[in-house]
Amino acid sequence: MNTIICIQARTSSSRLPGKVLKPLAGATLLERMIERVKAATITAEIVVLTSHQSEDDPIVQIAQKLGVRCFRGHLTDLLDRHYQAAVQFEADTVAKIPSDCPLIDPQIIRTVFDKFNEGGCDYVSNLHPATYPDGNDVEIFTSDALEEAWRDGKLDYEREHTTPFMWEQPERFRIGNVEWESGLDLSMTHRWTIDYPEDYEFIRSVYDRLWSPEHSIFTMEDILELLAQYPELAAINAKYVGVNWYRHHLGSLQTIGPEQTKILEPNSVLQ
Repeated sequence: MNTIICIQARTSSSRLPGKVLKPLAGATLLERMIERVKAATITAEIVVLTSHQSEDDPIVQIAQKLGVRCFRGHLTDLLDRHYQAAVQFEADTVAKIPSDCPLIDPQIIRTVFDKFNEGGCDYVSNLHPATYPDGNDVEIFTSDALEEAWRDGKLDYEREHTTPFMWEQPERFRIGNVEWESGLDLSMTHRWTIDYPEDYEFIRSVYDRLWSPEHSIFTMEDILELLAQYPELAAINAKYVGVNWYRHHLGSLQTIGPEQTKILEPNSVLQ
């Protein structure tokens, strides 16, 4: 079975342009992201998925420097980008890990893969419902399910976010989910992803305190211990806790409720 792990990355983020190129512990955010995915030691090829836009050339250069394959596709149709990459690399299984998760724990990646490898599912994630701190996103699906979504997915958010066509239809696809074995749910109280400048400041602060050449792969537990010791770190991006793309489509999404996103006030400065 041929598996690829896709790290989608581009520089043209509307909220924080160039976020994947920002420095973290002497490297770029994308390099640290790849470092953590490699540490999962999954039998799969890591592929950085970016666009054909010239401003994304630095992403290709980073991938080449690290010996990681790169695929260039549509700027905003991420469903097409993942499907075309799966075709090019002749993948039977595709994992999707966004580049805005530079604190992802490699053990969580392994845990979701273990669930998928048990068999019987077309799509497995740790997001439906989510329980881990936001920013530990792992989704794995068969190439057949991806092809169905690519062929039949028509809505803008289905194309932009790659997988909603699958997880929104449990009657059509066999859906599996991994919940945090601790029994805790920190998905709406801990934000470790990057979309805004404050998110970068939070992530940079975590790296400044936990990363070292001798201890480059710190864990989720390490981060939680750090936040317990220094709660002011979590306050850096606290106003964005719970903010995600679901809020724009609550009238359309069938499996997502308002408790899974932050509903913003009409005059909020957030976008």
